[in-house]
Amino acid sequence: MNLFIIRHAWAGQHGDPAYPDDSLRPLTDEGRKRFTRMVEALVPRGLTPQLVVTSPMLRCVQTAEILAEAIGKKTKVVQRKELLPGGDPKRLLAWTEEQGSGLEQVAWVGHAPDVGHLVASLIGLENGWLDLKKGAVAATRFPQSPEFGHGELQWLVTAKILGL
Repeated sequence: MNLFIIRHAWAGQHGDPAYPDDSLRPLTDEGRKRFTRMVEALVPRGLTPQLVVTSPMLRCVQTAEILAEAIGKKTKVVQRKELLPGGDPKRLLAWTEEQGSGLEQVAWVGHAPDVGHLVASLIGLENGWLDLKKGAVAATRFPQSPEFGHGELQWLVTAKILGL
């Protein structure tokens, strides 16, 4: 299975008084445009998960919806609390293993620093961390079902790397 770990795209500033409930902080217009350009570049190159699992926070849901729309197939978007900041990665992995059985590709959309710790744990860096910038996508490959420590990092890309 290929598992893509995605940090939500560019959103309004944390602490902005316009969004006293941080879970309702949306993507900026520029964030939407930039992430749309990213997925338009990556979908033809194989970023086509059948299942996109996202944090319930608005900025992550919007990021997941941009990806699903770019894929254009019957991509299922599911919100899971395990992708909230400080969520339970073991439960997320178990749920993904169960729900993603038989799928070639699954994506997780979450928050920093959690997504950086998830990628590191998946590829065997138990106490490691990778700095995923906003909108970054990390592709990990597993011989079978995803397991911590058994993934291989295939690539990690940011908008800057793509020249966007």
